[in-house]
Amino acid sequence: MELYTEAVDYLTSNGISPVTEDEIMDSELLQDVFTDETEWVSHSPLQTEPCLPSTPTLESPDDLLQKRTVVLKGVLISEEIYLTELETLLMPMKALKAAAGTSQPLLSTEQVQTVFYQIPELRDLHKDFYTSLRAKLQPDEMMDPGSQQGLETEETPVMQLCHREHHLCVGDLFHKFVNQLGVYRGFIDNYENAVYIVQKCMQSDQRFRTLAESMMSSKGSDNVKTKYTFEALLYKPLDRVMKTTLVLHDLCKHTPPNHPDSSTLQEALRLSSSFLSGVNERSQCKRSVKLSRGERRQLMRDGFIVDVYENGHNLRHLFLYTDMLLCARLTSAGRQAQYRFCWYLPLVGLKLHWAAEHLPSPEYQVKISKTRAKMYQLKQALQQHTKGGKVSVSRAIDRLRRKLEECEIWLLTNTPSFTLDLHSTSGKSHTIRLFSLNDLIEWKEAIEKQSGNCIETVPPDLLSVTSSCIKLRMTQQPPLNRVQSNESSHMCGSLYVMVQSACGLQNPSSAYVCVEVDGFEFYDRRKQTCLSAFCVAPQWDEELVFQVDGARKLLLVFVSQYENDTQDEIVGRAVLNLDTDNMLKKWKKVSCSLGQVDVTLSIKYMPHPLDPPSTAPLVQEPVFCVPIGQVAMQESVLVPHIVRSCVEEIERRGLSEEGIYRISGASTEIQALKHAFNTNYREAVSKLRSVDVNAVSGTLKLYFRELPLPLIPSERFKELADALDIADPYLRADSMLTLLQALPDVNRNTLLFLLHHLRRVAERKEENKMSLSNLATVFGPSLLRPLVARVDISQEVEVQVQVIFLYLQCQNLPEALLTKHLDIDDLET
Repeated sequence: MELYTEAVDYLTSNGISPVTEDEIMDSELLQDVFTDETEWVSHSPLQTEPCLPSTPTLESPDDLLQKRTVVLKGVLISEEIYLTELETLLMPMKALKAAAGTSQPLLSTEQVQTVFYQIPELRDLHKDFYTSLRAKLQPDEMMDPGSQQGLETEETPVMQLCHREHHLCVGDLFHKFVNQLGVYRGFIDNYENAVYIVQKCMQSDQRFRTLAESMMSSKGSDNVKTKYTFEALLYKPLDRVMKTTLVLHDLCKHTPPNHPDSSTLQEALRLSSSFLSGVNERSQCKRSVKLSRGERRQLMRDGFIVDVYENGHNLRHLFLYTDMLLCARLTSAGRQAQYRFCWYLPLVGLKLHWAAEHLPSPEYQVKISKTRAKMYQLKQALQQHTKGGKVSVSRAIDRLRRKLEECEIWLLTNTPSFTLDLHSTSGKSHTIRLFSLNDLIEWKEAIEKQSGNCIETVPPDLLSVTSSCIKLRMTQQPPLNRVQSNESSHMCGSLYVMVQSACGLQNPSSAYVCVEVDGFEFYDRRKQTCLSAFCVAPQWDEELVFQVDGARKLLLVFVSQYENDTQDEIVGRAVLNLDTDNMLKKWKKVSCSLGQVDVTLSIKYMPHPLDPPSTAPLVQEPVFCVPIGQVAMQESVLVPHIVRSCVEEIERRGLSEEGIYRISGASTEIQALKHAFNTNYREAVSKLRSVDVNAVSGTLKLYFRELPLPLIPSERFKELADALDIADPYLRADSMLTLLQALPDVNRNTLLFLLHHLRRVAERKEENKMSLSNLATVFGPSLLRPLVARVDISQEVEVQVQVIFLYLQCQNLPEALLTKHLDIDDLET
């Protein structure tokens, strides 16, 4: 049914003679149709038939655009009035809430929630729409509301606007607005309950009747207040949601087919009509949608997550249905548990982006550490009462268990983990935090699988869906550990995981392996290797050490970083059951299939009593200006991560860079990388991928230059200088290699790792203009320094450069070891 037909019905029913469609579109009557308080459609909005696109008219494009302009102006005016009505309706809400806690409330807290259910959300929805539409229409260039008689002349402002209509696009605003009409579903379903409370309280409480019968709006543009009744204001949203479909129908009719808005408005009309049809069906059946397995909307997965928003985060329950994600808050009404709606996102077009969270502030880390220490003490106390398999049922034990659960829930909610950003086509976005990388992957895969199979449906009945969650949920509580009477099968001690290598990648990438253990979270349960070189067969040889309590499983996740990709790709994962007998005090070699990739690792378990968790903040030890042996010992490697990471990044994108290592990067970027490596290795690796490659090479040079003791110990300076004087080149090379092999393990392997890298740089000297001689000149003074500075500086520099140059020329230069080899006698396959 067209807007014109509805307007004629309205005018006729009010004793006004019918006018032509043109007269309606070009007169003040159009504004009346939009804004009159009289209910010009059926009082039950659920009886209105949805509108379908009309057939094109034979009017000229200018005539169509003129009428389209009038319709849009009417929408803007009616939106302003509707917002005033919603604000008037919300005026007493705050006072009623405050009074609910007194001895003489007008409404109880539950009644206030019911009466104003979804109204603030409706206000916010229409405020955004009104602001956006007003910006598009530029109402300051349009006529004043009081000058509408000018429409009868040929030089009206509306006529002047017509020639710009081809460039005025509002279809995106209406499409976005219609996609959010689901907010009305909860209001519509709650409408009868709200009206019943208002009517009942008006009969029983004179104070409320006085309030409900004389609600005054704020002064409008004409400086006049309008008087409403509470019940009349409650009906306004019902009236409004139907007018949306009628207005869209009329906009489609008066938008030329070649206008940029045409297809978008037709789609918005289709969605609006579908929504109205869904409301009609539910109203006619007088029932709410029952959600259960096998029906149209099916629950696929649910679980606890942390809902992250601008000013904080909270533990919430997330439900994945066949067509949407719904986030709800578990509450208790008396003894009965129920869910309160938080937000929802349709699955159609939903985009996902995951990331690892950065470490919190030192103050917050202290709080996390103290909570872990408190958990440890509570668990120790509980174990004392459960020895011998006899569990005490005293109130003290129950109180200890509750406190332990409270600590676990606090840690689950507040410990940094992995976030998943959800971006809807409607423009809405939400961020959730998962408790582990395994949870992240499972949720991500489930959402992507369901959204790929999902088709667009009518907006959901949020109130009914939320109410049904309590019966449909499959997860009853967050993933908490329990103190068992017999924990002999659980691990308690140190778990060593040596991640060695991987094969099976189809394309070159930098990769890392993330390792997680389960059990009580007294200590860090998640660690990862450094980034590998950019290749198809990554090798790490990196040892990760976990302090575990109650561990049973080990999760491995293989993550790749491809060139020019901003999002890390999860290639595969695997879960290993930890068998204490096979890895007790000896290495157990394991080959795991993680998707398309096979990862080789070794695991060893050393049982021992655990020390209480430290309450000191988890601050990363610095790496700059620290002896290289100390850094390598902290990282359990033979080549520090900073050296490997910088070298691998340069080999990924800097081998063809002219003047690499000779041209210095920006000082600000180098200092930023230095700070990141000293405080947060993950952040540093992320920065490496985005800064100029010369800043990466500058950071590596700075690291060696600022070592308190040079990479080649100063005690070897004279011996190396003497070796340079040996005339026989073969004897000279043997002597140089003998001195290199005598270096400490970390120094030797780091030097060998760097030398092989510089050789690969020199292989591209035609592009980067950096020969072995040039590279030796750059690195010699940083890698080798005498005990006492010589008087002849030029002779000192010559020795430094020649030593590195001769090492770079060695034909039989040994390969570097990145980590200590496992003891062959201690390894089982």
